[in-house]
Amino acid sequence: MLSKKDLRKKLQSQLSSITKPQYEYLSYTISNNLFMNPVWQKSKVIGITISNPPEVDTFQIIRKAWEENKTVVIPKCDPKARVMNFRTLTAFNQLETVYSGLLEPIEEMTKETNSNEIDLLVVPGLAFTREGYRLGFGGGYYDRYLGSYNGKTVSLAFHQQILDHIPVEEHDLPVSQIITDQESILIDV
Repeated sequence: MLSKKDLRKKLQSQLSSITKPQYEYLSYTISNNLFMNPVWQKSKVIGITISNPPEVDTFQIIRKAWEENKTVVIPKCDPKARVMNFRTLTAFNQLETVYSGLLEPIEEMTKETNSNEIDLLVVPGLAFTREGYRLGFGGGYYDRYLGSYNGKTVSLAFHQQILDHIPVEEHDLPVSQIITDQESILIDV
């Protein structure tokens, strides 16, 4: 089995080969599958990242949440402490570019949200197993956050991100559902 580092490189290369029309089509399909899911429909506060291609596009998901009067909260990372918190986002102009080109909330324009207020947390990743384990981007922020989060979790993935095996460590926590362009995988966690 490949190391996490090598697997990340391989997956990022595979995902970057998706054409722009295919990326848009698959992201749209995944988003619609999410919107039809009861966990989305019942949730009032959605925790979600601002996507960076080749991740599934989350901008359309955020717009839909706003249209449905849901509260959107996005992560703000503290690279020194290697932790994150979520802040309410009401407009895209409340974002700034931080390290690695990531978009995060501007603290002066947003309000922090406690983890117990988040109904649904959309957990990003590069690869997933059918058991709900994920290979993240290497920072460990979500692994630490999930340790004290008790709400529902879902990951969004292109079908080629579902793998039979990925390296799993003792501290890794599975998500409860994975939604792809082809299926919805419910995990018994």
